[in-house]
This record gives sequence, C-alpha cells and structure tokens, in this order.
Amino acid sequence: MRNTLIALAATTALAGPAFAEAHGGMTVVETAVEAGNFTTLVAAVEAAGLVETLSGEGPFTVFAPTDEAFAALPEGTVESLLMEENRDQLVSILTYHVVPGAVMSGDLSDGMTAATVEGSDITITLGDTVMVNDATVTAADIEASNGVIHVIDSVIMPPM
Repeated sequence: MRNTLIALAATTALAGPAFAEAHGGMTVVETAVEAGNFTTLVAAVEAAGLVETLSGEGPFTVFAPTDEAFAALPEGTVESLLMEENRDQLVSILTYHVVPGAVMSGDLSDGMTAATVEGSDITITLGDTVMVNDATVTAADIEASNGVIHVIDSVIMPPM
C-alpha cells in the first residue's frame, strides 16, 4: 500500500504542475477544459447536459478518461453516444465516473467500493498501480474548487 501511494504521489507530482497553476478556483469542468486532454469528456458532459451539475457546489470525485481513453472505444461508439437519442445512456456512463464527495488518493484502500452518482459501485484495487474497475489511475488528486479529478486511462462502463 505504501509503495502504491508513493507511486501515485510521484505520478501526481509529475502530472500535477500542468494543472496546478491552471485550476486555482476552477470547477472540475473548468479544470478539465483547461487541461486540454479531456476534450471528448467535456463534449460528452455538454451533450449530456451535465455541465451545470458538475459545475455546482459538489464536492465531486471525477474519474476522468482522457481523449486517448475515448479513442480506444470501438469505432463509432463516441459518435453514437453523442446523439440526442442516446442521451440517457451517455448520462449513465458519465455519472458512473462520478462519486459524491471529495475522495483523495489517501482515502483509498484495496478492494474498497464506492457508490457512483449513476447508482452502481466501482471497485478500487491497489497494487503496482491504482485501478478503478479495469482502468488505471494515471494522475491523482487534481483539486478543483468543487471536488477532485483522478485521470484514468480507459472509459469504465456501468453494469448492464
């Protein structure tokens, strides 16, 4: 566990400077926009009508997939999810990436579960890397005015 937290802290220290100056008093949505590598996530949040919610008081913990994570989905998936008729499915997927409250990396324990805004649980695994379900946390504890962002390398899907 200690090695995991040290590795996570090192990853955060390396990734954090790009965010640190930019996110001061910004919300999780503004922080994601400013980061530049969450354009697909931000577009999805806009299409789902969740900008106002995720810009609210919070706090929220967002497990944020990068643009590369969205690009790894089967061809046509993102475009399909962004269609108005698939809005409910998009909202479900996006809210599965959000946990109420500010959960920092130091709050995690191996095997813990957390209820998402979508209503299903995610599972945290601590080992050589920190995992959220099958996604690897690549940067952690990016603080925003209304929560925290943990960057993940894949899109996690709620149980059907």
